Amino acid sequence: MTYEELIERLDPSVYRSLRQSIELGKWPDGRKLTPEQREISLEAVIYYENKHNIPEEERTGYLDRGSKAGTACDPSVQRKQSNGDVDPDQFVEVKS
Repeated sequence: MTYEELIERLDPSVYRSLRQSIELGKWPDGRKLTPEQREISLEAVIYYENKHNIPEEERTGYLDRGSKAGTACDPSVQRKQSNGDVDPDQFVEVKS
């Protein structure tokens, strides 16, 4: 069985368990993941998500840029600084 076949046949509950283990840094039985185990598990989870067409917003590592889109926090914003001045329109005041 190839790696691709293994991921195709991976049970969704195993995928969820792997994903949770990556998030928590430990296996369901409490043992800590080694850096190598975390790397391999993350590769499997990403491959599974791509292979099974998991929606982008539900994938591992997804960042919702919703409220930040179009602000200076959004990497797609190009800063226009002709003489070193900052364009105040790039920033949005956030009050907590």
